[in-house]
Amino acid sequence: MNEFLIKEYINNLSYEDVISFASNQGITLTNEETEIIYDNIKNNWRTILYGNARGILDDLKSKLKPATYNKIEELYVSFKDKFNNHL
Repeated sequence: MNEFLIKEYINNLSYEDVISFASNQGITLTNEETEIIYDNIKNNWRTILYGNARGILDDLKSKLKPATYNKIEELYVSFKDKFNNHL
């Protein structure tokens, strides 16, 4: 059930959703960063949620501004710790 709901949410995710979430977290994204993050979420969400996302994070590190990457990594760890038991 959870995976179905998550999949539906990801299928409906928009660039504006990514920008809005980032903004709410104090992150200002460039258009390129928005596209990179959006594409990674759409293509890798199962690995991000259920697997080892280290390879994805390492790839993002070379593509994003350091401040953006650091905040994303911080949020990933925080949300993974908070919601891991619910996935």
